[in-house]
Amino acid sequence: MTKQNRNIIFTTIGIEQETDKLIKKLCKRYSLKKGEIVKLAFLYLEKAHINPADAPESVKSELSKINKRQDDIIRFIRHYEEEQLNPMIRASHSITTRFEKVVTELCELISSEISSSRELQDNVLKKVNEVFGQHAGVINNQAKQINNLSQTQQKENKKFLQLISLYSELATCGVMDGKRKENLKAEIINLIDEK
Repeated sequence: MTKQNRNIIFTTIGIEQETDKLIKKLCKRYSLKKGEIVKLAFLYLEKAHINPADAPESVKSELSKINKRQDDIIRFIRHYEEEQLNPMIRASHSITTRFEKVVTELCELISSEISSSRELQDNVLKKVNEVFGQHAGVINNQAKQINNLSQTQQKENKKFLQLISLYSELATCGVMDGKRKENLKAEIINLIDEK
């Protein structure tokens, strides 16, 4: 370094031999000059707000402070868990239980409605079948002069029975039988359009 750039005024301080040995040891360990290590030490004391006149805290007391802080954090977490998380868990469990109960009741109600609807449809189909059977008997007893009309009527009756059967199948399809419903609707439309 050139002397032109040096505007620093150096001062000296008196230290005892034991402190000098400590400084030399630290200088050797960290590869620093005596002036640098003293300057860095004072900067550290200033920045950390450490009073060198105070006796240093023992490791045991520092660890007990850390443990106390950890205990405080754990207490806070447990308190938060008790006050916030557990009530939310209980509320969501209660909602789930109620929802499950409602779904079960709805399933039972739908099943009973479907079974009663099937019975009603079976009774209607039996009556319709009896009525058509009577009509078919009357038509079959007719003379040859209405034979063509009889054949046409039988075809229409058969088509009508198929339609009723398809409608009953369509009515008994479950909520999840979307593809089956579409197939039944297509067959019904084909039967209606057929001449």
